Amino acid sequence: MKYVSTRKGIEATAPETVFQGLAPDGGLYVPVVGASGRLGETSLPDARGRLGDASMPGAEKFVLDALFGDFPEEVRKAAIDRLCSRFPAGDPIPLVEKDGLHMLELFHGKTGAFKDVALSMLPVFMRHAAGGRRVLVLTATSGDTGSSAMHGFAGVDGTEIVVFYPATGTSRIQRLQMTTPAEPNVHAVGIRGNFDDAQAAVKRIFADPAIRAEAAAHGITLSSANSINTGRLVPQIAYYVLAGAKLNGTDGGSGAPGPLPKEFDVVVPSGNFGNILAAYYAKLLGSPIRKFIVASNVNDVLARFVKTGVYDPGPTFTVTNSPSMDIRKSSNVERLLWMISGGLDGDIERACAETTRMMKDLAEKGRYELSNPAKERLFADFVGGVATPEETEAEMRRMREASGYLVDPHTAVATFVAKKLGLPDGAPCVVAATATPYKFPETCLRAYGEDVLVDPPPSVAGLEKLPVAQTRVCDVAAIDQEVRRLF
Repeated sequence: MKYVSTRKGIEATAPETVFQGLAPDGGLYVPVVGASGRLGETSLPDARGRLGDASMPGAEKFVLDALFGDFPEEVRKAAIDRLCSRFPAGDPIPLVEKDGLHMLELFHGKTGAFKDVALSMLPVFMRHAAGGRRVLVLTATSGDTGSSAMHGFAGVDGTEIVVFYPATGTSRIQRLQMTTPAEPNVHAVGIRGNFDDAQAAVKRIFADPAIRAEAAAHGITLSSANSINTGRLVPQIAYYVLAGAKLNGTDGGSGAPGPLPKEFDVVVPSGNFGNILAAYYAKLLGSPIRKFIVASNVNDVLARFVKTGVYDPGPTFTVTNSPSMDIRKSSNVERLLWMISGGLDGDIERACAETTRMMKDLAEKGRYELSNPAKERLFADFVGGVATPEETEAEMRRMREASGYLVDPHTAVATFVAKKLGLPDGAPCVVAATATPYKFPETCLRAYGEDVLVDPPPSVAGLEKLPVAQTRVCDVAAIDQEVRRLF
């Protein structure tokens, strides 16, 4: 699989994209679409054939064979084995029907969030890509990536990780998951600012040749565990390959051609845009997804973008009860811009030129607008919707009353938007259930009016009794110093 950067078309292998994280031109690495308009040689010809067998290992193998073939087979297998060892046996990612919606439960990992899948695998890819070199992983988080990354990299030889999270705005459980790990190679630093501040600072550090040179002088390479890293993004594609396999009752891996697969819609509570982008890539691998529904909270830049083709973060940032979505500058949108601005046609030069234009407009004007052809492609595939904090908590109550099912506030944003749009409407509707409600006890207590979180999963149980090991807090301007402290 060939990868290029979104701004200058710099070519890289899959291991190089994992090791570097951000591309040298400040853009992101993207897989190049073939002449068929699909990704990879193992994609589904004419929307027929198997979607990978209907298991998490089978779906991951399908995706990694297609997109991470540059990694040796034993490395891909080791990553899948590590993933399976960190999830419950049996059905690690259940697809359960509740109130007419198919809930894809992505929260059964070590920290109760959808990011646990990829961040169980990324350390395996990173160690291989590093080839014995020391790596310092820098990560900005709005709440869930940080704890998943810390648990994923804890104790991994040759790596060190520092997570920057908003000191206010995350839930108490999210903070405890980041501040109680005590392994010597993991660090969490609260910042006096929001996720956008942290993400901008981390990207600036990656782009600063002086900091990179200083790190190199100490024998350290900087990389990332955010979804800007292909090693985070690619494993998430398997969620939606797996959903398609389960909905279509695939053959368990025999490879025999089957009937035309059943189309389905996907609704994803969206913040940094990586999870719904993974669904988009799943479609390019042949998963029969009809529509992508972007569910936003009142920080609704993504919902407005897919409706208008104009990306305008605006001046207002709101701390909400769905904190992992409190983001106004979503990194992974850049990958979608590249695809719909020429990448889908194999026109790398045009895709890079258009992406560079829009990123320049965002930096200088605070907004950008798609070309008319790109808008047509965006509107053909994507729909958006918004839930306010009050609507989110009302939806949590409604889901419980309708089906006895508890959802976290992020998933409630998605189910609210799905119902508001009249889904399902003839095709199954898959909702990404991105976190366990046990991560948000304060919101659950308000929403349900009583303490219904009576059987905490391992990702939460016992957290309150652990000593706090990570106590550092800094201003946004001091993030550079916090990074240098680890050289």
